[in-house]
Amino acid sequence: MSEPIDLVDSAERTRTALASAVALLSQAWASGSPPDLSAFLPEEPAARRTILIELIKIDLEYRWLRYHFPKRLIDYRAEFAELRDGPLPAELVYEEFHAVRRGTWTADAAPTAGTVTAAATDPEPTGDYHSTIIARPGAQVLLDTIDVGDHVDDFDLLMRIGAGAFAQVYLARQQSMQRLVAVKISHNHGTEPQTLAQLDHEYIVRIFDQRLIADGQLKLLYMQYLPGGTLLDVLRLRRSTPPERHGGQLLLDAVDAVLAEKGEVRPTESAIRTRTAALTWPETVAWLGRRLADALQHASERGVLHRDIKPANVLLSAEGVPKLADFNVSFSKRIKGTSPLAYFGGSLAYMSPEQLEACHPDLPATALDLDTRSDIFALAVMLWELLTGRRPFPDETSAGESETSLARMLELRRRPVEAAFLSELPPDCPMALRRVLLKCLSPDREDRYSSGSELAQQFDLCLEKRARDLVYPPPDSWRTRLSRWPTPILWLSSMVGVGLATIYLAVHAQELIRKRLPDATNAQIDRGILVCVFGGLLLAIVIYVYISRDQLEVLRGLRKGRRYGEARLARMRSRTLVWGDLCALNTLLSALIATVTAVLLLRWFTDLPVRLQVHAAMTVLVAGTISVAYTFFLSTFYLVRCVYPRYLRHGRTTERDADDLRWLRRRTTVYLAVTASVPVVGVLAGFSFLEPEELWLVRDSVLGLCAAGGLAFVAVYWLYRKLDADLRALSRVV
Repeated sequence: MSEPIDLVDSAERTRTALASAVALLSQAWASGSPPDLSAFLPEEPAARRTILIELIKIDLEYRWLRYHFPKRLIDYRAEFAELRDGPLPAELVYEEFHAVRRGTWTADAAPTAGTVTAAATDPEPTGDYHSTIIARPGAQVLLDTIDVGDHVDDFDLLMRIGAGAFAQVYLARQQSMQRLVAVKISHNHGTEPQTLAQLDHEYIVRIFDQRLIADGQLKLLYMQYLPGGTLLDVLRLRRSTPPERHGGQLLLDAVDAVLAEKGEVRPTESAIRTRTAALTWPETVAWLGRRLADALQHASERGVLHRDIKPANVLLSAEGVPKLADFNVSFSKRIKGTSPLAYFGGSLAYMSPEQLEACHPDLPATALDLDTRSDIFALAVMLWELLTGRRPFPDETSAGESETSLARMLELRRRPVEAAFLSELPPDCPMALRRVLLKCLSPDREDRYSSGSELAQQFDLCLEKRARDLVYPPPDSWRTRLSRWPTPILWLSSMVGVGLATIYLAVHAQELIRKRLPDATNAQIDRGILVCVFGGLLLAIVIYVYISRDQLEVLRGLRKGRRYGEARLARMRSRTLVWGDLCALNTLLSALIATVTAVLLLRWFTDLPVRLQVHAAMTVLVAGTISVAYTFFLSTFYLVRCVYPRYLRHGRTTERDADDLRWLRRRTTVYLAVTASVPVVGVLAGFSFLEPEELWLVRDSVLGLCAAGGLAFVAVYWLYRKLDADLRALSRVV
């Protein structure tokens, strides 16, 4: 059963309760006497601790900067049970230190820095002061006075398009530029403008500038206006639409409904809308995920974590293109003076296990422990919700309202996704998308994709049907089973070519050479051939073991769940694409050894004329060439279909991978030409250096070679077309 779409997010409830508590605390301080903080705290334990921390920050400011009622954190700890266990929050230590330092009252009332930090494990705060206070009392009053129709700074506010506890978002007209923009007016806290200013990406909302208004208590941020609504609108429409109507058009319908509601003109058909309308619903989700993963990669490269990915924070253009927005609780390593602990929040329902641990007051984890893999988890939760209609965890309605329910949410996310949720995936959901999302939702972040670019490449696979079938075949398919046995299959592919060449040699030499020789000489030649075959086989085995040692080891390791570095995986991908060439060259070496051996045996044990010895050597070399071409196509077809795609599930591909695929396509053309030349070369070699009366002795074998070569070329050409299509598909996703 789907979760109610209008279920109020517990994090938003906490922010609303905080705004109200701060306003009441400010009114209480208006009397000039310190109020009792406990009177402003809610009943829910989790929200109670969060709000208490923020109220203490406000209380410290009033006590040290506006009045003279100094109070120490150690006194707050004695008063409130929520602060007694473990170290004091680092942000409180920071605020007390700077409140004391900035205070104008007598120095003897100020504790030393060492005393201030004695209750905490964090080092003494230094550097310029950057307030961590989320909700300032005066700012909330000023924010509530702003409404549609007002002229604020350079902007006419036309319509409210979003609202939160500490911010309002409007569609506005910028008078100086005569353009429509989105204006976000909020409390002046956080580093969202500075964070967004670092990001210039097609799938991240573009910021234009910010202004400080109301004497610096409010911040006005104006940015690119996206009229298509959010993914929350898409989710609502998806839940109310019958499954048979789920597809790319559903995304466009949601966008068009929002446009109509705002009085916007529906855009004319474009290439993007046409392609989107043709997608299945799972492909649409993968299409959205691919672009948002790209945005996460761009942010990560600039040291930015979003920390609050959810449907409401993904805006849509009129063509349905997603853009990541609302970096209000994000953290950037590149902004001086910021800390990942400041303004830490987000929507609990989409958080990764490690982010929930950082939210839990009784667990040691902090926001310092988070990285891009936490955002990847949240993205996967959101995409799963779009795909199935609900998130992949059985959270109760009151999830996150208490430490107990928060612990329950954490427990659910520390386990793999339950079978009941897996059964809700659409019937047309590709195995590739299923596996990609499950990997992103892994409880252990070490098992998730390490970066947004790696995840984006996996979504590319999900959108390329041929490539995704190669990389993620059904578990019971022949490709999956054969991928476990590269050595016997590659040997068998070599034996096919060698076997055909041996049959041709036996038939061709029987009438022309063997019948001319006495039985004793034939016996000696047979013994020489056996020694040659045994020695050549041992040499071929040694060479094969040498050229394939790393590939076989890594393949076995990947099947057992081992992890390998990016550099090693890249080497294995590159070597796998030349594995077929190496097998063919190994066969060619055997053919050259056989050619030399044939000449030596004929010179040692027979008195045949030199022309027949040369003819025999040419025939053996032609037969070896036959085996080389067939070995290459059979082995490379197997490697591209069954082995190489396994590597694409792990690690990031680069331009080197694309170059390797292009070179392999060119080599297949060369080998195809060699295969096509077999009948012609066979005729020339088969009749060379022979007397007219000897031609009829080899006529049948040469004609048989031509016929078999023609049929074999048809088969090889079929392999070539399949192989070329596979390589083209793989090239489009690396």
